Amino acid sequence: MEATTLSNIGAVYDSLGEKQTALDYYNQALPLLRAVGDRGMEATTLSNIGAVYDSLGEKQTALDYYNQALPLLRAVGDRGMEATTLSNIGAVYDSLGEKQTALDYYNQALPLRRAVGDREGEATTLSNIGAVYDSLGEKQTALDYLNQALPLSRAVGDRGGEATILTGMAFLQRSQGELTEALVNMEKAINLTEELRSLAPPGELRQTFFSTVQDRYQLYIELLMELHQQNPQKGYDALAFHASERSRARRLLELLAEAGANIREGVDPQLLQQEQSLIQQLNAIEHQRYELTQGQFTTEQIDALKTQSQSLINQLNQLQTQIRVVSPNYANLQYPQPLNLEQVQQQVLDDDTLLLQYYLGEERSFLWAVTKDSITSYILPAQGEIEAVAAPYREAINRDNTTTVAQGLPLSEILISPVVNQLNNQRLLIVGDGILQFIPFAALPIPSQPDTPLLVEHEIVTASSATLIAIQREQLANRDTAAKIVAVLADPIFESNDQRLNQITSDNNSPSLDDLALARATRSLGLGDTAPQLNRLKYSRVEAENIAELVPENERMKALGFEASRYLATHPNLSEYQIIHFATHGLIDTVNPELSGLVLSLFNYQGESDNGFVRLNDIFNLNLPAELVVLSACQTGLGREVRGEGLVGLTRGFMYAGARRVVVSLWNVNDLATSQLMTRFYQEILNENQQPIIALREAQLEMWNSGQWQSPYYWGAFTIQGDWR
Repeated sequence: MEATTLSNIGAVYDSLGEKQTALDYYNQALPLLRAVGDRGMEATTLSNIGAVYDSLGEKQTALDYYNQALPLLRAVGDRGMEATTLSNIGAVYDSLGEKQTALDYYNQALPLRRAVGDREGEATTLSNIGAVYDSLGEKQTALDYLNQALPLSRAVGDRGGEATILTGMAFLQRSQGELTEALVNMEKAINLTEELRSLAPPGELRQTFFSTVQDRYQLYIELLMELHQQNPQKGYDALAFHASERSRARRLLELLAEAGANIREGVDPQLLQQEQSLIQQLNAIEHQRYELTQGQFTTEQIDALKTQSQSLINQLNQLQTQIRVVSPNYANLQYPQPLNLEQVQQQVLDDDTLLLQYYLGEERSFLWAVTKDSITSYILPAQGEIEAVAAPYREAINRDNTTTVAQGLPLSEILISPVVNQLNNQRLLIVGDGILQFIPFAALPIPSQPDTPLLVEHEIVTASSATLIAIQREQLANRDTAAKIVAVLADPIFESNDQRLNQITSDNNSPSLDDLALARATRSLGLGDTAPQLNRLKYSRVEAENIAELVPENERMKALGFEASRYLATHPNLSEYQIIHFATHGLIDTVNPELSGLVLSLFNYQGESDNGFVRLNDIFNLNLPAELVVLSACQTGLGREVRGEGLVGLTRGFMYAGARRVVVSLWNVNDLATSQLMTRFYQEILNENQQPIIALREAQLEMWNSGQWQSPYYWGAFTIQGDWR
């Protein structure tokens, strides 16, 4: 029964899209099943493992597991699971392009499904057969099979299967030119998807599920835009824009709603204590992993710590879901719904702001240009074509200080030229998609002036969705402003050969660290071989001193060197400041975003190694009702890209903690140039009383006009996210 339960847990994670976690549970169940001689359940688990490998793209491994399962299933007479496995084998051959073999397996499965009365499985197999006929060009035959499958899915209440079948039908109807019929089916599929999403456990699992169904939103948007081309006056483009909003950043919107509702209030203190304990254990394991890489270590040692870390992350996610469910405030929490066109125009935009919202699709992409009283839509090239232009430009601007604004012209001609006549010196609110979230729009050239960046004529704000701006405004409308002005944490101590460290320690008790060890450390954190070395950012001290001089001593906090510590960054006193400025390294873990964070001093006053990592989970637990958080660090605006969520990075953590706006960087910024830019940025805010968006633009323009710092490599990385007002 233990094995059965483990296998069932695996099945739940599988259905939510957490494939690796599902594999872990299945592989725990398998030896237990063999130990007790349960050949039937062993076969089922083997088949389930095969299905996971199939979804991960490891087709041959999937076939190996299916072929282990099949004789066991036949031996124990489990015709239902035999049918499932045959159908799954058919799906593998289908994906490998062996369509006739796929049909053979599906047709073996179908009578078994019917014989055991498995109507849900029968619907799945019929749907799969339809998909094969679709790929063979026999559209009507494919539609016939889907029409057989649909009532079976509805009869057994399989809403996920029903949504999949409706999507398949809509795809076929679209190919036959039946756009209205296709739209009706896609609207039903999207409504079912939204319902299923709301039933998924809140938190990361809901996000993962949502990422697996983004193709439905893409087809829905495609249909609406095709209908708009046929009937421009019917408002289909407004519906497509709304569908785009529905497909974006839903997890972040829910997080902000939970923060506003203070869902931890009234929760059993023991649960909250468990949460803190898990976070502390996770930080301790990760710090141990970091320290291990300073000296001699084995792959086995690192792998063991990675396993412990992943286990703690899973436990933490489960506990945080439990906290939500038992929270007295959670039961009454109404999650915000994505805004439609009219609501965005009323609640987000003003007379001086133009929203440019992009959506990248496999066949073609779309741009909606929205003002307070109009919407205009444009068709752009397919996602692959845009990426082929955007990726080299991003690579150049990230790494080469000789990169010019004009080098962005090919991308600007795709993204900006279609809408250039609507720009009119307005503020641009950019909602990007895919690779466009990594692109500095401020540095793209004006199409008619290839050497002049958009920044010259426009203030530019970025957001993961237009709805996010409205939610922030609503939540923060009546919030009191913090009493003090600015807190600056800068110039931490990363290296053992730092002169400040050598002043208080002897060579005998100083840890033996060099740049190579530090590079290994960053790689061990899952950050990749190209992770930056943690060298001193000496100009960040100048940056901090210049910022502090602009503010009376009793209204500022200046923490440099040893004081720029994790302890201070997570201290409640930080909530007393309107502006929080971090001038340090940022590290992004694309495997486990929870482990992303900022790096502060890695040594204390005694010269001892100290945990200086402030990770995303720590940030979520901060109370920072700041008007502005500035992450003057490397790649702080990045993170793992999750379909439908955008970049899961540090920005969402600080917004959850209460920040109205966050300034982040899109690549590893130059230390000296950043200190110059930030000094000018704060002079505009604190001396000229400018809003942050205006201040950032003025600072970047001054850099561009300086000659020395003209390349966008030096100033283009920084972007502001959040409300511009």
